[in-house]
Amino acid sequence: MIVYAATKQQFLKDNDNDDIEDVILRHFKEATGKTVGASEIRSWQGSLTYMAKVLRDEGLPDNAGLAIELHIPQSSKRIDFLLTGHDEYQAKSAVLIELKQWSKATATRKDAIVRTAMGGGMVETIHPSYQVWSYAALLEGFNEAVYDKSIEVRPCAYLHNYVSDGVIESAHYKEYISKAPLFLKGPNELAKLRNFLKKHISYGDNLEVLYELSNGKIRPSKALAEALGGLMAGKPEFVLIDDQKAVFESVLAAVTEASAEAPKVLIIEGGPGTGKTVVAINLLVRLTALRLLSKYVSKNAAPRKVYESKLVGTIKRSHFSNFFSGSGAFIDTEPNTYEALIVDEAHRLNEKSGLYGNLGENQIKELIDSAKCSIFFIDEDQRVTLSDIGSKKAIRAFAKAKGATVEEYTLSSQFRCNGSDGYMAWLDDVLDIRDTANPLLDTGEYEFKVFDTPQAMHAAIEEKNHGNKARVVAGYCWPWLSKKDSQASDIVIGNDYTRQWNLDQDGSLWIIAPNSVEQVGCIHTCQGLEVDYIGVIIGPDLIVRDGQVVTSPHARDKHDKSIRGWKKLMKEKPDLAQQETDLIIKNTYRTLMTRGMKGCYLYCTDPETAEYFASRLAIETASL
Repeated sequence: MIVYAATKQQFLKDNDNDDIEDVILRHFKEATGKTVGASEIRSWQGSLTYMAKVLRDEGLPDNAGLAIELHIPQSSKRIDFLLTGHDEYQAKSAVLIELKQWSKATATRKDAIVRTAMGGGMVETIHPSYQVWSYAALLEGFNEAVYDKSIEVRPCAYLHNYVSDGVIESAHYKEYISKAPLFLKGPNELAKLRNFLKKHISYGDNLEVLYELSNGKIRPSKALAEALGGLMAGKPEFVLIDDQKAVFESVLAAVTEASAEAPKVLIIEGGPGTGKTVVAINLLVRLTALRLLSKYVSKNAAPRKVYESKLVGTIKRSHFSNFFSGSGAFIDTEPNTYEALIVDEAHRLNEKSGLYGNLGENQIKELIDSAKCSIFFIDEDQRVTLSDIGSKKAIRAFAKAKGATVEEYTLSSQFRCNGSDGYMAWLDDVLDIRDTANPLLDTGEYEFKVFDTPQAMHAAIEEKNHGNKARVVAGYCWPWLSKKDSQASDIVIGNDYTRQWNLDQDGSLWIIAPNSVEQVGCIHTCQGLEVDYIGVIIGPDLIVRDGQVVTSPHARDKHDKSIRGWKKLMKEKPDLAQQETDLIIKNTYRTLMTRGMKGCYLYCTDPETAEYFASRLAIETASL
């Protein structure tokens, strides 16, 4: 969809004869049936006036195609400004221009992230060169017109209010600036931008290339599919074993059979370590190889970021990032846009989307509506926040509303925790989640130790950190002071143990960041992921008294979003509030204690709780 399309000549006339922001707003309302906020209108007014100045150059052909707010299919993103035509060699060409009104920014240590003034405060956001490069990568990889009709896509960014200060164009961002040149304020910068445009738009096209681009069928290119498939080769962690292979083949058959007239919804249930994500990633790669438009989706950023980096072999952002998406990105997606959406950690889905939880109707419904076949990998025992609404019952209900056929499969073979189903059953029993026939744990099957001090436990994990495969995690019972003060300590226990929560610059990649074994992770940076050895600190939100497991939401840090709203629920429905928070806290520790493939080391802040866990081990010496 294009909000505004014209030739360069017509755009300049519209700019001279009317307030250009009013012209664009009129076109936007006609194209979408919606309106926009005052800030976006001001943005049009400022940036488009500058672009008119840029285009007043006789070297740029009058009949070059021009689009404003070109919607990128399979995303909610829009390209600010687009010029089309033919380059100096008569090849079809499209120049994408990301427009920003920024006048200042500060650098961060994060990949492609800067801080700038936005919405009344300083916020972290994507570097403009990365942003427009990612849009170009999306078109190159998924727009059939681009790769079949050989349209060269050239991205750049124009910050017309930003005077060079060595920050926005620093070496830290060089990789992305080299892919999408950055132009700033000043006459020399204006001349550079004009020269860039004239090089790639030497001849006009009377909008021909523009409409080819906007009407291009959306599916992955053969080159991108082959490149993605090649990434899987030689990586044993992605090999399908036993029932993983069987489920994979059944799902693959279902996707190829599904259609808009006969949609399908698949539910794949499996506990920790059964390989849900391995199957999901294999499906993404195979479906892409079949040129079927698919995406890997998760509500939590950590699984998609970590598995993308494992697949690609780098923690840097890449053009493969477009295969991975958050669960809130399908609010405005057209029905059946995708052949398949592969939804990992489906138990973590929320009802609403957006920063303030006020967008959309229901994430499950939106995902099902957006695909001919939607695939949900789920473990209801890993629901760890009050806002988690993903359940088999809800998925079935929305599938029925769409008229979709539901198929259900189970992944049962245990590959995490040394393949010990006994450990999983023991955890359910010892945490009082459900009664099982496993009151004692045989530590010969799975290494489990209870430590008397957090220092000893953390030191033991650091000793096990071979190949960056051991981490310490904890319940969210301590404030995250170091997020605002990098020198502050977060987890303080006694006089000698002081550690920080997972470092802010590592973000979702904390569990594979090189030095993060020194920090302590939380549920949000490790759920859906695994290491060889996990160290778990059980805080005061879970204690044991006289053999009874007691949970206390009061002991969670006040900024913990996992149980946001529990106090209000306690006033309205106290029994339900107690039941829900009790389950959330127990599920949180169950999830944390199942991140280790070879072993789990435990420290409890409450001595009686530590004694309880030690007493449930079938060994003579239960603690260290």
